[in-house]
Amino acid sequence: MATYPKWSTPNRQVCLVKLFLDSGGFCIFGHRNCPIPEHHYEVFIEGLISDWKAEDREQAKLDWEAESKAIHSLGERSYPIRGQFSAISRDIFFDKQPIYYLEALGMSGITLQPFAKIKLASSYFHLYIDLGDTLRSTSKNQRHKAIRYGKPLPKEVEARVTELVTLAVKDYLNH
Repeated sequence: MATYPKWSTPNRQVCLVKLFLDSGGFCIFGHRNCPIPEHHYEVFIEGLISDWKAEDREQAKLDWEAESKAIHSLGERSYPIRGQFSAISRDIFFDKQPIYYLEALGMSGITLQPFAKIKLASSYFHLYIDLGDTLRSTSKNQRHKAIRYGKPLPKEVEARVTELVTLAVKDYLNH
């Protein structure tokens, strides 16, 4: 019984035979007296076979990785390196997390009113909250620096912005 190389599957053997029969052993594109060596059957199939071998190596690598993962994975949930939270510390940790993150302040081009761009925690949602006249008490220079460069606002203005944003986020989450 003859042994064939691993790349030589029945479908690939059929492909090689079909190429040979179509080309007659000469140019695989059907040219008469073809001067391009890469078109000749023998040269072309060497490249084709090397591509098949590379494809088989890649598939074997993927199969090995999947098998290794299946063998070594216990199907258990993985935890951070520092260890698993206890039930109480997990509740304390998540209770202290903010429900939103203030990403930016900006001016609406339509209404010329300031707004806040908010990212909801544990979500991909962003909210754009109209701040109305909350920045009116600050100077134009302070508003400009806060919006463009992220400079801090005065404490009382920042408290009003935080209050407005918190109310808007809670209203959004309740509906």
